Amino acid sequence: MRLAGPDGRVRTGVVDSAGARLESGETVELADRETLDVAPPWRLLAPVDPPEVWAAGVTYERSRDARVEESETKDVYQRVYEAERPELFFKDAGGRRTVGPREPIGVRGDATWMVPEPELALVLGAEGAVAVTIGNDVSSRDIEGANPLYLPQAKVFAGACALGPALLYPEDWSRPFQIELRILAEDGGVVFEGETSTARMKRTFEELVAYLHRDNPVPAGSVLLTGTGLVPPDDVSLQPQQTVEIRIAGIGTLANPVARAGDLL
Repeated sequence: MRLAGPDGRVRTGVVDSAGARLESGETVELADRETLDVAPPWRLLAPVDPPEVWAAGVTYERSRDARVEESETKDVYQRVYEAERPELFFKDAGGRRTVGPREPIGVRGDATWMVPEPELALVLGAEGAVAVTIGNDVSSRDIEGANPLYLPQAKVFAGACALGPALLYPEDWSRPFQIELRILAEDGGVVFEGETSTARMKRTFEELVAYLHRDNPVPAGSVLLTGTGLVPPDDVSLQPQQTVEIRIAGIGTLANPVARAGDLL
């Protein structure tokens, strides 16, 4: 995990039974072990500062079905789901649109249907994935559904991605990850909740990473979001003052308030 200390300097450390044990030898007590929140003056940061963030789409059958239902060009998503080549797209560079735990994610002012997309995120080394964290690929379903060529506008805007709260170095990469999602109203009421598993992915992590690196100079430390299998119903759209929580056992809970993207510029 990464923390900003009282002096503003960034520290890294590991989570154990005592709290956050920093490389400096300090131990910071956790205010919430589930979200890995720490008490002021410490501040939890995104666990990695990626030079680039990429994402994969239509990697789960549920995602394929949702895209087909919402799109005016329905065969596009069915074809990419069945194709050998996956859908890969650029999400961010230089951290301009990516936030950490408890920082606000954005909703576009020109969209009517905004959703979180809870995903397992791969942290890439020089040759492949070296760690995982939680990612939120915030997206406009109505903009992408109007025309797939609008994908960059549906996916790339202020506060469009969140990462955290910690990195996990899996001992067994074949073991599935359970992913849980909750959208909470301003008063704490549950707007939507659901869960899925990476066991339902059609594509493997290795396959996605291999295609991303084809003739493409992706720098080490970059992040690849692996797609979502959780799709809120049509009547659920993110609104300012809501909170999105994504939990993956072993990593923690990534919690982010929702704000207007224009207010994050």
